[in-house]
Amino acid sequence: MPHEEPLPFWLVNVPKDQWPSDCPEFLKECGEKDRRIIGTPDAEYKRLSWDEVTDIIRINRVDLFHRVPSELRRYRQYTHRLIKEHGSIMNFIVNQRLQWKTMTPKGRPFEFKEDIKVLYNDWPYGIDEKIIHLVVWTKFTLDEDPATGDLFPEVRKKIDDHVRQTFHPSVKPEHVIWFRNWASLKSVHAVEHFHVMLYDPEEEFVKDITNGDIPMIAKVS
Repeated sequence: MPHEEPLPFWLVNVPKDQWPSDCPEFLKECGEKDRRIIGTPDAEYKRLSWDEVTDIIRINRVDLFHRVPSELRRYRQYTHRLIKEHGSIMNFIVNQRLQWKTMTPKGRPFEFKEDIKVLYNDWPYGIDEKIIHLVVWTKFTLDEDPATGDLFPEVRKKIDDHVRQTFHPSVKPEHVIWFRNWASLKSVHAVEHFHVMLYDPEEEFVKDITNGDIPMIAKVS
């Protein structure tokens, strides 16, 4: 049988009748890691289980979180358009998603609800579909040790306390975990945030905690 050349990464997971003649603009600046992921057929991608997710967070290897290949492609296309339309991802997050008129906090960290907003992660990682991936956005900063890039212990404790008070009454403690991305992995740097993952929570609780939010991945075709 003749040897078949592998498809260019930008054609993988795209129906043949929709193949572009050249690499799309939104994929031309992809790094090697994203090219490798986008060039993987969805059928070969394995979603992470809850146990795998919690292990990754406990050993602080959040760089091991990846999106499903076709969803990463959609994410790249979407953010490329956002930057053109809104000037930056940050502008879109603040003005459209958070709808905050001011970024000045009302009080100390976690003191006022007005300084915090919980929304879905618009483009979640390739994880078990029973896992709900939320982002907790804050107007206040979460100070980190400049030497290590990790949160100061007292800040980590404040987040722990907030997560416990907010989520544990409605979700089993062993089904709640949080993490904060390394600076090098953040797609939005200028607005402080951390991530919370919930395993198989009640739909009504998630609807209530996010004020009925719908992630962008569910809105964008």
